[in-house]
Amino acid sequence: MTRMQIFDSPLLLGFDHFERVLDRVSKASSEGYPPYNIEQVNDELLLITLAVAGFTMGDLDVSIEDNQLVIRGRQADDDGSKKYLHRGIAGRQFQRSFVLAEGIEVKGAKLQDGLLHIELSRPIPEPQVKKIKIENGATGSGHSGQTIDLDPNAAS
Repeated sequence: MTRMQIFDSPLLLGFDHFERVLDRVSKASSEGYPPYNIEQVNDELLLITLAVAGFTMGDLDVSIEDNQLVIRGRQADDDGSKKYLHRGIAGRQFQRSFVLAEGIEVKGAKLQDGLLHIELSRPIPEPQVKKIKIENGATGSGHSGQTIDLDPNAAS
């Protein structure tokens, strides 16, 4: 796999996993079946809808694997008792994957009228500020370490 130039920056520490995620997304985007919609219901709620006509609840499996939402469908094998003159309804097995960002939770799945609805929650994180104390590096000369507080509102 060739490394993307944007991830070569020394300022991007710990972002190598994004490269792997983007690689997975590019492979998954070539899938065309089953068709799906992704709807943003509000700031915190997403809804994925897949067209799975002909599949029952027992034919479908929804799971989370390694930060991916994975939907699989496999219909029971045809017993050969039916004689088709034309078979245009897709009944093939499928696997559709969606890479989930950190913090996204799957709330539930519902099958209704040939559509599989999967509800996702994306809570809005509260901004956090963490203060880092700086210690004096001259500890070997018998001086006790002096601490500098980065908080501008702290008393001097």
